[in-house]
Amino acid sequence: MPKQQQKKLSGSISALLLSLSVVSLPASAGLTQQIEDALNFYHYGHNGAIKFDLNYRYENVNEDNRFAPTGTVLPAAKQPLTANANTARLRLGYLTPTFVGFQAYAEYEGNLAMEDEYNNTLPNGNPLYSRVADPDRSELNQFWLAYSGIPDNLIKLGRQRIKLDDDRFIGNVGWRQMEQTYDSVLLTHNNQTLFGLVVNAGYIANVQTFTGTTDNVQAPILNLNYKMGDYGNLIGYGYLLDYTEKANYEKSSQTYGLRATCCVKPLDSYKISDHFGLAYTAEWSHQSNYGNGPTGYEADRYNVMGGLSAYNIMFQGAMEQLGGSGLNKTFDTPLGTNHAFQGWADLFLTTPSNGIRDVFGTVMVPFQRGDLVLSGIYHAYTDDGGRYNYGDEWNFQAVQKFGKHYSLLAKYAYYHAGDNLDPTFKSTDTQKIWLQGNISF
Repeated sequence: MPKQQQKKLSGSISALLLSLSVVSLPASAGLTQQIEDALNFYHYGHNGAIKFDLNYRYENVNEDNRFAPTGTVLPAAKQPLTANANTARLRLGYLTPTFVGFQAYAEYEGNLAMEDEYNNTLPNGNPLYSRVADPDRSELNQFWLAYSGIPDNLIKLGRQRIKLDDDRFIGNVGWRQMEQTYDSVLLTHNNQTLFGLVVNAGYIANVQTFTGTTDNVQAPILNLNYKMGDYGNLIGYGYLLDYTEKANYEKSSQTYGLRATCCVKPLDSYKISDHFGLAYTAEWSHQSNYGNGPTGYEADRYNVMGGLSAYNIMFQGAMEQLGGSGLNKTFDTPLGTNHAFQGWADLFLTTPSNGIRDVFGTVMVPFQRGDLVLSGIYHAYTDDGGRYNYGDEWNFQAVQKFGKHYSLLAKYAYYHAGDNLDPTFKSTDTQKIWLQGNISF
């Protein structure tokens, strides 16, 4: 590791340790409860509150031999410099009390780049460095009006966060500093007592992306989630995305799928004894062109996982495959939280022309009654037919929580490019390091 990089990493560790000392004191001294009480307006009515979320992050990206669009390695003078991003993101919102079934929420979001030696992916970013998609920007992140006066139903209108299932198709891209929100109307029907069914039906008109730009869409969405007792959930969904700006026409698609899963949270399982449990996911999705999409295609996605929990340690083996049959004819998830899938190095945020098959294993080990969780994941990548070797990747993460409001995170990803013969896909060895501290009320 270069001395300059060591210095920056050392400085970020110092900043993170400082944040640890800051958050530990109120957590132990009882000041945390006073802050929580001050931000919640119990005496004004139900659920009125000020929402506060401060997230500091250091991200380091080191790439080896970036390729040009022609498939040849860029000359040394044009290779990206190692990226170092020190950013602090603040979300500050106000939730009104509920009045005759109505409630409203407004939230500001701003990201400050304290060190900008990185390419933030926007036109005015710094192209000399590797990419870190956390621009120095501020925006109105959420602004919605909700009505809950009809039993078992919630109607929400305005700019809002939407997270469905595991966020693969509709998510808030929560890993990035600036999250993705939607100008939309969403009806949630939740009748767990009688039918065990949750229905989310809505319409998205605009997407406020995680880089602060806006995409215009016409997108009806439907998600039906039926709880099968202790055995898991059976889910059916349909997402119709019609992008209305010519530059985004190719992202238009219609996706339908079925999903059976147990369980929702990463460490959850179906208990078969005091110390052992099982987890599973089986999912199939079909996608084709829709609306303004100019390229006709059909592609499938398969997602299977089997897990065993033994003395609270979770072991999982899984495979996710996204089909591809040429340029602009691949299974894609443009509104998903794609960082959570196919490796944290983010080499496969968009599907290669020949598709991708990701075979991976995960181990998650909780300590301190779940306040500290260590995770390790190994990925092996090929195209969807197993002909081309796209490389492999190691991911490691440690998350330490301090009560409900404070957390620290250290995260690492190393992708090793494979020796593949696919002329449509070229990648490079990539290493990423993250250090993060969060305060949230």
